[in-house]
Formats: sequence, structure tokens, C-alpha cells
Amino acid sequence: MAYKKITSKKSDQPNPLDAHIGFWMRFVSNHVSASFEKRLVAKGISVTEWVALRTLFDGELTSHASMIDALGMTKSAASKVIARLEEKGLVERRYTDESAKTQVLALTKKGQQLVPQLALLADENDDFYFGHLSQEARENLLTLLRDLVITHQLKQIPVN
Repeated sequence: MAYKKITSKKSDQPNPLDAHIGFWMRFVSNHVSASFEKRLVAKGISVTEWVALRTLFDGELTSHASMIDALGMTKSAASKVIARLEEKGLVERRYTDESAKTQVLALTKKGQQLVPQLALLADENDDFYFGHLSQEARENLLTLLRDLVITHQLKQIPVN
């Protein structure tokens, strides 16, 4: 693919596809995401399951509702993800009171051990795609992307 310098529109002709920042963001994102997904699938984990596991790793106990919010899914879809993680022995449901009304989710010991291994895959994937950038360039890129998230109040974590 020939890469063209992004220029401002000077005629009635539409800008070429690759003149748009969104095109380049999607182009890179698709490749980075697909590569990471392959690494996870090789370990028997989906991207959505990774997000759930990583979310649970950050906190000791998480409510079902919090997990639904973190995944940005319907209750039914999130329940299926949680059920798959339970079947794999990575997540368990616990009750926080004797009446067994308040249910929370927690990583099992197996889940706690797996998350750092999967995080290493994420680090390796980042290094593959962004390792050629200087530390300053990587920090600048992160700052720009985080600024876009804040400016546009983006909240839903990408899971696919």
C-alpha cells in the first residue's frame, strides 16, 4: 500500500481514504487486536474473557453488575462469559452475606496465576507493534489516545 501524506482538502474531490486519521487508527488497531486475539486463543481465552479476568484481577471482589458495566454487554451476554470462566476454573461466585443474596465474582487461584501470564502476552504484543518507538513517542501516543477518550467521554472498554 502506498502511503500518502495527509493534506488538507483543496478541491471538490473527497480526500482519499488514507488521508483520514480514523483510517490509520483502525488500520493499526485491527492488526494489533487480531495479533493479541491469536495469542489469547492459543491459551484458550477470548478477548472478552481476558477483559473480565483482568478486571477481576484489579479488585478482590466484583459484583455481577460491575462486571456487566466493565464488559459493556447485556446481562445475558456477560453471564455467558462468566459461566465460561467458571467452567474453566478461573472464576467463582461467592456470597457476601449469610442470606446468600449478594453475589460477587472472584478469581480462583488458577485465575490469579493465569492473569499475569496473559498480561505478558499483551506486553509482548505491544512490544511487537510499538517497540520501535522511543519511550517518549510511546508515552506521547498514550497521552493522545487517553486525551481522546477523556474529550469524547468514551467509557466502554473494547472487547471485540
